[in-house]
Amino acid sequence: MTVTMLDRPSGFRQLPAHGGIAELLASAEHEVIAMDTLTGPTFGPQDLKRGVRCRAIFPDHTRTMPTVGRHVGALSQAGVAVRTIPHVAMNAIVIDGSVAVLPAGTATGSVAVLRLTSVVVTAIELFERIWPDAVPLAGRDLPDETGLSPREQEMLRLLALGATDEVAAAQLDISVRTVRRMVAQLMHRLGARSRFQAGMKAADRGWLLDRAC
Repeated sequence: MTVTMLDRPSGFRQLPAHGGIAELLASAEHEVIAMDTLTGPTFGPQDLKRGVRCRAIFPDHTRTMPTVGRHVGALSQAGVAVRTIPHVAMNAIVIDGSVAVLPAGTATGSVAVLRLTSVVVTAIELFERIWPDAVPLAGRDLPDETGLSPREQEMLRLLALGATDEVAAAQLDISVRTVRRMVAQLMHRLGARSRFQAGMKAADRGWLLDRAC
């Protein structure tokens, strides 16, 4: 691949996102971390190097988008530790703690590759500050073609039964905090004014038929 050097400070270069990110990931030796807003250049499981640890943070709405969910699910199956937060502030990939990859321009579809210590450290510090509070995403969290994950279907079933937050958390093996966030999201999507109504609306739409069989 031909790399065009720009009139920028030492430690900066620009690559086309298509192919460029894969080339950089192929050079990883130890760890890759990524923050992905779902609006910029990204990578797929085919770009990951075996034996290299990889962690990635995506926005929460990844859990409700079937197309994106399949992509993230493939990353998870490839060994990427995936977590989500309500809002991801920036797109960034850091390779081996020494190279930061950031969007360079939507018009050109390119990425900036920086080895500037200040940029790399800032990206790492932001990632590590967010990571502990981000919610792990497993395969059962991802949506199907109806836009619901198996876990969300089970949550709706529990709501229809009138289960408390504590009971739902125990049944789904998640925290009460996560239960409350899921319930709020499901109520909003269904236009429900109560938890019980959310369960009933889901049943009316046929979303829970598979569970009832």
